[in-house]
Amino acid sequence: MFDVGPRQIKTALISVSDKTGIEPFAKRLSMAGIRLLSTGGTARLLRDAGCDVTDVSEVTGFPEIMDGRVKTLHPAIHGGVLARRDKPEHLAALEEHGIGEIDMLVVNLYPFADTIARGADFETAVENIDIGGPAMIRAAAKNHPFVTVVTDPSDYDEIADALDAGGTVSAEMRRRYAAKAFARTSAYDKMITDWLTAQTTDAGTTMFAPNLMLTGSRNAVLRYGENPHQSAAIYQSGQNGPSVVSATQRQGKPLSYNNINDTDAALKLVAEFDAPTIAIIKHANPCGVASNSSLVGAWHDALAADPVSAFGGIIACNRILDADVAREIAALFTEVVIAPEATDEAIEILAKKQNLRLLLTGSMPNPETPAVAVKSILGGYLVQDADTKGFTADEMKIVTKAQPSAAQVDDMMMAWKIAKHVKSNAIVYVKDGISAGIGAGQMSRVDSCRIAAQKAADMAAHHGWDAPRTIGSVVASDAFFPFADGLLTAIDAGARAVIQPGGSMRDEEVIAAADEAGIVMGFTGQRHFNH
Repeated sequence: MFDVGPRQIKTALISVSDKTGIEPFAKRLSMAGIRLLSTGGTARLLRDAGCDVTDVSEVTGFPEIMDGRVKTLHPAIHGGVLARRDKPEHLAALEEHGIGEIDMLVVNLYPFADTIARGADFETAVENIDIGGPAMIRAAAKNHPFVTVVTDPSDYDEIADALDAGGTVSAEMRRRYAAKAFARTSAYDKMITDWLTAQTTDAGTTMFAPNLMLTGSRNAVLRYGENPHQSAAIYQSGQNGPSVVSATQRQGKPLSYNNINDTDAALKLVAEFDAPTIAIIKHANPCGVASNSSLVGAWHDALAADPVSAFGGIIACNRILDADVAREIAALFTEVVIAPEATDEAIEILAKKQNLRLLLTGSMPNPETPAVAVKSILGGYLVQDADTKGFTADEMKIVTKAQPSAAQVDDMMMAWKIAKHVKSNAIVYVKDGISAGIGAGQMSRVDSCRIAAQKAADMAAHHGWDAPRTIGSVVASDAFFPFADGLLTAIDAGARAVIQPGGSMRDEEVIAAADEAGIVMGFTGQRHFNH
């Protein structure tokens, strides 16, 4: 059964919700002498295009009923799709019941994803759950040694070209399309499962389905993974919206695994800010972040925060990339630049840097859009809500005698947003809307405080400044200070205000240390571990 070679196509059933490319494809099938069967709107469209089409209802001897809910769920259809052509008893059953063979199925499904994306009500969403389509697709995919199943409009030309060339479809092509078909119905079922699970969840809680299904369409096979001995690919999920995966790459060689991971981190960071902001990322951690009244001003400030680490980094901005910023970026070796849009002049400037990748997302993502984060572990997966919970200055609780100035509040909020995107243990110093020092990924929070302060001191020496920017800065910690030692290190570095989650058994000791130093401390009641 599984090595039957090329197969001729004599009859094709076409029933598609997405009509993209179907008219020229159907015409090519007709010109190849293939009989066309179809349903409802697809049949009308093909007739209007000049194709000779037989209605499925003529084949089944039964009209479409229940608003089209029942039309292809019939032995005359499924028998014609599922019959094994190498079994005499199957062929005899076809003849006995007057069922014709169906050699090709061209089907795509009701647009369930689009329906729920536009906020349709429950009843409308349910009516857009396709039943007959998945049933036919799975039947044809199961019987792929004899039947060609086509679920992707991008495959129409390949099929038609094969038929033009030899009048047959190869076994390899049928097997490949069958795998794609099963993947398509699996993804479709997952969408419905996720949506229906969400509808049965109490407000304010999260319910995870009993069975985890990860689905996505392969966007590209990558040269390798994090290291050359690892294979890798990137998949696009069904979620819509601006992202690295959906961005348009205007120039440069293909993105690597590490490029994609770092660029995703950069985009999510700059999306947190309303003012013009630049973030420079290295190994998924920010090395320089700045907000300014102008994008070019933000660039200068972000770069000055750590120009050494910025070499070969990823640059993200949350405004249209203009020529002024493009000229500055072009003077530095940079792997990737990502922005919502870019001016023609900026694109022309960066085009001279052939290896630089320029990605345009069209707009900025909403940092508070709910999402799911999945991490692979030995024997399974860890699944959680992504850390998209927002926080405002009004929610911050000042726990010290000293009260913050308006400028300090702004810097505290900026430091807090940056810390959310730094690997834990995370410490971030900010002054005047500019990152002054960042300590990332240390086993001890005290070490993160020291490293961040040392980075600031190194930059002061590098630039010839009189003092490091940590003097008079604010500092954010992604989790509470378990002891006063980390806070005292930040105070020694010059910090005059602190924002942290609070919640330690020694909060009173830490607050007392802050009061003794006369600095401000705010609690968020929210932690941002990022491992």
